[in-house]
Amino acid sequence: MEEDDRRAAVAALRAGLELGMTHIDTAEMYGAGEVEKLVGEAIAGRREEVYLVSKVLPSNASRTKTVAACEASLKRLRTDRLDCYLLHWPGSFPLADTIAAFEQLKQQGKIAAWGVSNFDERELAEVLRIAGPGKLACNQVLYHLAERSIEHAVVPWCEAQGVALVGYTPFGRAHFPPRGEGASVLETIAKKHGASTRNVALAFLTRRPGSFAIPKASKLEHVRDNAHAGALTLDAADIAAIDQCFPKGPRRAGVPML
Repeated sequence: MEEDDRRAAVAALRAGLELGMTHIDTAEMYGAGEVEKLVGEAIAGRREEVYLVSKVLPSNASRTKTVAACEASLKRLRTDRLDCYLLHWPGSFPLADTIAAFEQLKQQGKIAAWGVSNFDERELAEVLRIAGPGKLACNQVLYHLAERSIEHAVVPWCEAQGVALVGYTPFGRAHFPPRGEGASVLETIAKKHGASTRNVALAFLTRRPGSFAIPKASKLEHVRDNAHAGALTLDAADIAAIDQCFPKGPRRAGVPML
């Protein structure tokens, strides 16, 4: 990462904290640990304000390597604990071993909670079977207006079990707002509420209790815009209009991933 880009990212993270967006998500995979170092720089002296999340790679998710990976992340983040630690996606190591490592880290005070990412409803059920109720904090999954297939089974499973659902890449990887009728609908709703199309998208994706979104924002203007989404509540007509333009589509096996 260029130094100018690094400074801009640190400034964006700090601006987010000032605006009350305290959930910061990272992973050992991002930039081969460099993003964790950047986050550590951004939150230096402000750790108590932050809900800090990182992730272990499936290739590091054995009983012993999970603990070592967490300790390495803590060092890069310049902190003694994570608020939540996730398995980045299902891998080849037994889930029971990863979960045992998570529980060990909890007992040691190195993490406050643990969860998973990119798990479908069958994989979530296996986590529940191994860990028992009340242990799994969240499932982080790809979720945006053009990719709503998790609403068929993953979202209902999480709601039924009291597991938070955290949507990543909430604006998708293509152009936002999307071109065509969908863009027009979002713009109309945004104008009605005195909001932006990004605000509308985030409000739609987090309309259910227990659902959250983690938009990437390395630019100050995007951070400031995203901060306004929390104050926006869509009405039934808004939700119906978005639902018509961006249908959830057919149920599929597994979950979509980037």
